[in-house]
Amino acid sequence: MYTVKIMADSTCDLSQDILEKYDISLAPLTINIENKAYRDRIDIKPDDFYKMMEELEKEPTTAMPSPMEYMAIFNHALQSGYTSILCICMSSGTSGSYQSAVIARDYFFEENPQSAAQIHVVDSKCMSHGSGWLILKTAMLREAGAGFKELVEFNEAYKTNVKHFLSVDDLDHLIKSGRLTNASAFIGKLLKLKPIMTMKKGKGAIVAKERGRKKVLEHYVSEFARRVDMETTDFIIIGYTSDITYAENLRLKITKETDFTGEIHLMQMGVAVGTHVGLGALSMFFIEKDHLKDSLLINEVQGLIDKKNEWLKKYGNKHKDV
Repeated sequence: MYTVKIMADSTCDLSQDILEKYDISLAPLTINIENKAYRDRIDIKPDDFYKMMEELEKEPTTAMPSPMEYMAIFNHALQSGYTSILCICMSSGTSGSYQSAVIARDYFFEENPQSAAQIHVVDSKCMSHGSGWLILKTAMLREAGAGFKELVEFNEAYKTNVKHFLSVDDLDHLIKSGRLTNASAFIGKLLKLKPIMTMKKGKGAIVAKERGRKKVLEHYVSEFARRVDMETTDFIIIGYTSDITYAENLRLKITKETDFTGEIHLMQMGVAVGTHVGLGALSMFFIEKDHLKDSLLINEVQGLIDKKNEWLKKYGNKHKDV
């Protein structure tokens, strides 16, 4: 039996088979839909929510798990024989889940001052399958024999290296929920193109714009090839809300056009995340090397350089002796 319990909030969006395989527990967020409250992954499932989403008159809202929900998982884990708990939460810049878990941890030790248990709460600085990537990798490391201290060190060292790509069909959900910075929201509405977002300082920010889904996939694959840390990225997670074919096309493109040979997981985004990103969203997560900078300006310049190189490759030699 494991001695380290791994847990998270429900925004990690890991598939049920992975949660069961590695005994990962989740504290559910609450989704409020037209005056009715639903617990994420318990009272409502993603496919059911996405079917009703377009018909909703009011924008759904989400609420973080309460400290008592975290406490219940802590207590159950320790009563079941675990001696330490690693709780990996969605970025504190996008949700109060991390703060709620910290309150629960502090309250636990106030109530149990003699406890020898170890509890560490990670502010993952990630969204959705970004924290999910950390959690799955943590579970795999635990399986390989890593102890509590090593798992904590891994999360704190690598959490800001989890590269996020997220493209949405409609920015309105992210803007209304405050998941985008004001500047990024303004730019996104102005451009009227498909924005591509990543995480910056724990919050979503637009870093590129593409016209149409084909260009979005090209951006994902080219940036993946340029940024990926192959030594650490032994798997990729591709997330989707309502269109699995979109995700399958990205997986196929990665397989055909890059040297990556690891596993590529396709996982649906849950209701709590889907509330903010809407239908037709597509995401991708892996470990990035060297914290390469990413912004709209950088990607615009890179695009011009690529076009120049393409022109030179096609026409440059023809005019060399003119």
